[in-house]
Amino acid sequence: MESTSKAIAHALVSSISFAVMGVFVKLASEVAVFDKVLFRNIVTLVIAAIVVHRNRRAPFGRPENRAALLARSLLGIGGVLCYFWAIDHLLLADAAILVKLAPFFVVVFAAVFLGEPIHSRLVVALILGFTGGLLVIKPQLDLQIFPALIGACSAVFAGGAYVLLRHLRHREPAETVVFVFSLVTVAGMLPFVLPDFHNPTSLEWLWLLGIGVSAAAGQLSLTASYRHAPAGPTSLLGYATIVFAALFGWLFWNEVPDGWSIFGGVLILAGGIVAFTKVPTPPSADGGPARRTDMR
Repeated sequence: MESTSKAIAHALVSSISFAVMGVFVKLASEVAVFDKVLFRNIVTLVIAAIVVHRNRRAPFGRPENRAALLARSLLGIGGVLCYFWAIDHLLLADAAILVKLAPFFVVVFAAVFLGEPIHSRLVVALILGFTGGLLVIKPQLDLQIFPALIGACSAVFAGGAYVLLRHLRHREPAETVVFVFSLVTVAGMLPFVLPDFHNPTSLEWLWLLGIGVSAAAGQLSLTASYRHAPAGPTSLLGYATIVFAALFGWLFWNEVPDGWSIFGGVLILAGGIVAFTKVPTPPSADGGPARRTDMR
């Protein structure tokens, strides 16, 4: 299989896996959100520990990178907590749409904290993305807006975590980053879970296992897809999660997003296309390739 085909296949498996994770989170609605986040990361922690040991990596990273690893982990915890809570209180598709605002926050945070430029195409992408987010959130002066705002907060936290990942990408291997995140999450959730832990039913144990396995499958598939294709196209395929989430929401709960949410999702996807699609490179005056002008 060619590299592009492999990237597409892995990205689609990742999108389906993350949508399935959302289904299990919603099925386990009677389980506390801290419990669900804990079990989501236990499976990933075991897998990451095996990979770190096999590849002989430093599990906690280099001393100079540990502050960034911890900050990335804390932001990741915030993102997962908000996302899981939003799934319990929103349509599955709406929660999936809102979390896909994360790349737009990456653009903003990378400009502020990493000094990366915001070109005109990124400005257009930001306008499209945030307009789409507003259509899904539907601002109103009552508490009904709260779940949508929590869903948007999941994208803010995730955007911050992705910027730190960008900072760490040439400093620490991926398995170390995943191991530290999973370890910090498990350790951070235990104080909230243990004092009031109730033994899940057999069915709830199945849902919790499903959350962990599907999350691990999604993360592993996403990592594999980035090995076979540039980040831009792979990021765009990640938006397929919205389609699968909408399909599963309709199949299991007869959920149908309203017209504003659908239009908002389309605008967010359009913003992603504008942001991540390469600009064709015109030939130079001497007939050779010109200097790259794409935004990545």
